[in-house]
Amino acid sequence: MQKLQQLYEGKAKKVYATDDPDRYIVDYKDDATAFNGLKKGTILGKGAINNQVTNHLMKLLEIEGIPTHFIQQLSETETVVKKVTIIPLEVIVRNIAAGSLAKRLGLEEGTKLRKTVLEFCYKDDALGDPMVNEYHIAAMGWATPNELDLIADYALKINQYLKDYLKDLNIELIDFKLEFGKDSDGVIVLADEISPDTCRFWDSVTKEKLDKDRFRRDLGNVEDAYQEIMKRLLGK
Repeated sequence: MQKLQQLYEGKAKKVYATDDPDRYIVDYKDDATAFNGLKKGTILGKGAINNQVTNHLMKLLEIEGIPTHFIQQLSETETVVKKVTIIPLEVIVRNIAAGSLAKRLGLEEGTKLRKTVLEFCYKDDALGDPMVNEYHIAAMGWATPNELDLIADYALKINQYLKDYLKDLNIELIDFKLEFGKDSDGVIVLADEISPDTCRFWDSVTKEKLDKDRFRRDLGNVEDAYQEIMKRLLGK
């Protein structure tokens, strides 16, 4: 497969066209951002870790019946994925209060929620990715009610699988962000990534943060946290 022109560069990845119109190559970067790009930096080795962790988890989810955009890993930082049209929603799954939810509802961070919370945000950095509900989504035509039901069903299934899988690795899944897209056949698939950039991972015993919060909050040892996740998931 031939890598052609760069189509897009985001905060964490570059996307390239290939000689197959239905396949892209994603190249993960070490660049780190927080607060919708207001804070910027570099986490050495992040691109390679996020690429490999994402691919590992997506392959496991495929086995569980969750369709994804993953096709083939090319290198530590590059992966072939299906060309998808991204649905402009961030799907946030919350098991334990942290981050914006804790602030918004006045909860102590680490408070276990009685039920998993599903939130939708409109993907737009300039607007601060505002939270929206099913009425906004239908009114704007971002997804039909049936599509949104399917996305919610996938998100909750992904959450249950990841919680169980990570528990055995002494990792607590606090919350995480998912994105979905439609492939060339119109099938909704899991896209983007599942990594320490998009998930809150805490050590089950010490409650140490093993994710991008270490960068956001200037906690230090950011690279070590990402490496620890890689080690527990992939033994590397």
